[in-house]
Amino acid sequence: MPSVSEVYEFVVGVDTHAKVHQYAIVKATTGEVVAEAGFPTTGPGLSRAVGWIGRRTGGDLDGVLVSAEGTGSYGARLSRALLQIGYRVVDAPAPKRERGGDKSDTIDAVKAARAMLARDSGRLADVRVGDLQGSLKILLAARARMTNESTRQHNALIALLRGLDLGVDARKKLTLTQTRAVARWRVRAEGPVESLARAEAVRLAARILQLREEIAVNHAQLKAIVTTHAPVLLEQSGIGPFNAAIILSVWSHQGRIHHEAALARIGGVAPIEVSSGNSKNHRLSRGGDRQLNRALHSIAKTRMRYDPATIAYVDRRTQQGLSKARIRRCLKRYIARQTYRTLQGTTDRECIPHTALAA
Repeated sequence: MPSVSEVYEFVVGVDTHAKVHQYAIVKATTGEVVAEAGFPTTGPGLSRAVGWIGRRTGGDLDGVLVSAEGTGSYGARLSRALLQIGYRVVDAPAPKRERGGDKSDTIDAVKAARAMLARDSGRLADVRVGDLQGSLKILLAARARMTNESTRQHNALIALLRGLDLGVDARKKLTLTQTRAVARWRVRAEGPVESLARAEAVRLAARILQLREEIAVNHAQLKAIVTTHAPVLLEQSGIGPFNAAIILSVWSHQGRIHHEAALARIGGVAPIEVSSGNSKNHRLSRGGDRQLNRALHSIAKTRMRYDPATIAYVDRRTQQGLSKARIRRCLKRYIARQTYRTLQGTTDRECIPHTALAA
């Protein structure tokens, strides 16, 4: 496969931020900086940036590659605008920091562009800003907020019931039946402190039950999306709609992740050798997508508890002297490999070459 410098005439690096994006255009053959500029992230600012790129590159869409940071967050609107016009937009690698080196938005934009020059043009992380990715991003973020709030409300209710005697045994975690009973409490003739505490307990319990319903709706929406785009994931042991949605959001589409080792690296489950002397050991990488890592960890724990084949594997490896932590690390790497091969064998309904987006 030819490199980026052999296919494109210009590479545009973008360092994205909340208020202003910094842009740098470099020649693909030499890495020479052609132009630099910063534009606001408002609608008019993005339009000015797109026009500026076109003027500085001669309006040749096919000869320009855009390497942008934060395409899933600060750079999402910019990526969508560039893709609609017909530019190819790819995820920029995280900039490498040199000890004692300079740091500025312009420097980061130039690094984002130059980092692509020697790369294989056919193995870049193309950005996808479609209905699938947008829907999963919204639903997963909403679920995270709801579960975090539910945990806070549960803790607050337990602390309240443990601090005052309101007739509920709160020495352990409250059950759903207890929470529903608290939500149905009526006003009673009691002291002012107890009366206020009871009213607050009712409010907390009602909010917990409301969040439970909202999370259930969110769960159903995630399941519907996964069932539509990658039902094969739900057929795998230990993978439910939530973890499947996380995997699908990282996977995005066929061609974005080029091999199973790349998915393992993104999920933080790629083994790193830490051998020394007569000791031969490995550990898992600490980088990558922490949500994907948590999903793989959850799947591994579920399989270790309920999947017969995994239970037999754990028993065999335990007899060989491996600890539970090392066995779990092996399982997480295997799950990443299995997940990659499962998705690689499916047809992604949203898989559209970037060149088709200009049509």
